[in-house]
Amino acid sequence: MLSLFRITDVAAHCDLPCGVYDPAQARIEAESVKAIIAKVADNDDPDFRVRATIIKEQRSELVKHHLWVLWTDYFKPPHFEKFPQLHQLVNEATKLAGASGTKGEFDAAKADELLAKIDEIDAIFKETKKG
Repeated sequence: MLSLFRITDVAAHCDLPCGVYDPAQARIEAESVKAIIAKVADNDDPDFRVRATIIKEQRSELVKHHLWVLWTDYFKPPHFEKFPQLHQLVNEATKLAGASGTKGEFDAAKADELLAKIDEIDAIFKETKKG
């Protein structure tokens, strides 16, 4: 019987192998969170504060999303072997963006901690891109 289809095995690192990964996406959202925290501290308008809270929570959730995409789709076993602190680092960063961190609080120090963790992840990311 003649087959019209050829079966080819392929491998990809995610469902849609776009190849576009960068901790900068998480950093941009975290910078937005930090800026919102500063603006809320200087503004007593309740309507503004409600809008700012909603946006801050959304941006914090996006930080977590972008970090998880790196963790689950980009980083591979060889990366975790070379950088054994990576699992803990991503865990700490996502918690800093979560309910006990920037998503749930208006704490500029937590926003700074989050940005520092993202910088550490970015340094590892850049090392993995070298080779």
